[in-house]
Amino acid sequence: MKILKPHLKNYKKEIIGAVIAILISAFSTLWQPRVLEDIQKALLVNNQSRVLRDGIWLVILGIIAIVAGIFNVYYAAKIAQGVTSDLREETYSKIQSFSLANIEKFSTGSLTTRLINDMNQIMNMMMTLFMQLLRIPIILVGSFVLAIITIPRYWWAPVLMLALILSVGTWVMKNMTSLFNKFQETMDQISTRVKENLQGVRVVKSFNQENNEIKKFNKTSDYLNDLNIKIGYWFSAIMPAFMLIAYLVIALVILLVGTSIRSHPSDVTVVSPYVSYILTLLFAILIGGMVLMTFSRGNVSLKRIAEVLETEADVKFDENAPEEELSESIEFDHVSFTYPDGNDETLHDISFKIEPHQMIGVVGATGSGKSTLAQLIARLYDPTDGEIKIGGKNLKLINEKTLRDTVSLVLQKAILFSGTIASNLRQGKKDATDYELERASEIAQAQEFIKRYPDEFDHEVEERSANFSGGQKQRLSIARGVVSQPPILILDDSTSALDAKSEKLVQEALEHDLKNTTTMIIAEKIMSVKNADKILVLDEGKLVAMGSHDELLKTSKVYREIYDSQKAKEKRGELNE
Repeated sequence: MKILKPHLKNYKKEIIGAVIAILISAFSTLWQPRVLEDIQKALLVNNQSRVLRDGIWLVILGIIAIVAGIFNVYYAAKIAQGVTSDLREETYSKIQSFSLANIEKFSTGSLTTRLINDMNQIMNMMMTLFMQLLRIPIILVGSFVLAIITIPRYWWAPVLMLALILSVGTWVMKNMTSLFNKFQETMDQISTRVKENLQGVRVVKSFNQENNEIKKFNKTSDYLNDLNIKIGYWFSAIMPAFMLIAYLVIALVILLVGTSIRSHPSDVTVVSPYVSYILTLLFAILIGGMVLMTFSRGNVSLKRIAEVLETEADVKFDENAPEEELSESIEFDHVSFTYPDGNDETLHDISFKIEPHQMIGVVGATGSGKSTLAQLIARLYDPTDGEIKIGGKNLKLINEKTLRDTVSLVLQKAILFSGTIASNLRQGKKDATDYELERASEIAQAQEFIKRYPDEFDHEVEERSANFSGGQKQRLSIARGVVSQPPILILDDSTSALDAKSEKLVQEALEHDLKNTTTMIIAEKIMSVKNADKILVLDEGKLVAMGSHDELLKTSKVYREIYDSQKAKEKRGELNE
């Protein structure tokens, strides 16, 4: 509950209003049977004026309870919605601060479930808290005490009922808590499976895997359904069980009252209020049981949200560091890196220095660590050993905004967001002018298809950018990367979906229009980096060679093998020039 306290402080007036409404509603409810008892006593002595007076009071108490209940629901809803919204925003902000390792630890499906399903459970819990949790103890204690006062000699009856119901309720809650945990975990699995399947729908259809995916989904869905049914069984059983206990106690008391009515004739007027208090006590226990179940479920969700909020980001920036402009040099000083869940080093003892305004190529076989190298420069991960410097400064001593303004990373997998072309490009620079958007799209060779749209940069980007081809998405990603004219631009195999002509035009535009930018091009094809000032050759996570294309052909066996292999594929038509 501690993660809710900071947010609850923002709703002090609403909390006070909800509590006052609860107190008024609870005391009005408790006093009604007492007024009913007075009416019955007045009827026995034929006191019509007292019957009328008490009848009016009974109606007034009912109206007060209804009005107080309306205000209570209003304030409770305002608190629940507000606190949950604030907590959701806090959680989302926390997720945005996570490194890639943190995201992978939770999985995107799990984080999505926590932001939606778990937040709904917390909202339900908050509603219950301010509608019932404070009201139930008052009703429970009040009806219990008043029942004993009404017929003192049967004080043991409500005690017996409470003892039996609490015993059954405790046993049920113990079983349901584990089911709630399993339910939320299975929701994570469902969310992850659906997300992966929809994102990879082309792969599924290409390999005719629809039936297999349906079977996998159905298996998880059936398990979730079984859990829901089990939870439903417990819910459906607990209320009849509680009511059975209460009615047995009421029947026992009425039987005892009936056998002793001659010695206690006044019991005739108190049987009805007594039964009302017992039923009110039962109602309070039933609602209390539902409250406990809601809290049990909400507590599971709170723990899952707390797990996110209490997770420290693997990559921490020095926010006290000043914002500054850095020169365009890049230096790796004996850098090694192992992924959090990995055992083997992805990069081992990498050292090199790139001077400002150079164009650098990075090549190597699949799995040699090229993309990891790029992600370390953008500080999506921190190196396991060694230092990375930009402009001569260690990345760990640089303010986050300074780093993001200095380094622009364009990934191979082009990801665009729902909105417009302009809104996607402005993610690279939020205040980019129309001229800057046009210039960036020209560099990325995206103007030729943007100009075909009547609305040009206002053209809609559909969900998962389904209305663009792979090459178009890559060109828009490149435009987004260059729109801010970053000091350092990293293209992580981000021209792989372009034809040879478009790729060549992009590289020529980069050389001509971004002369003051240090550009790092990571590519599978050597032809993509052939004209670079310097080429880094990676092999199994090690930097095995560095130099120009002509130098490497003479001095690097690994580079020569990659080059010869690709030339052979070109001749066979397997690799586009």
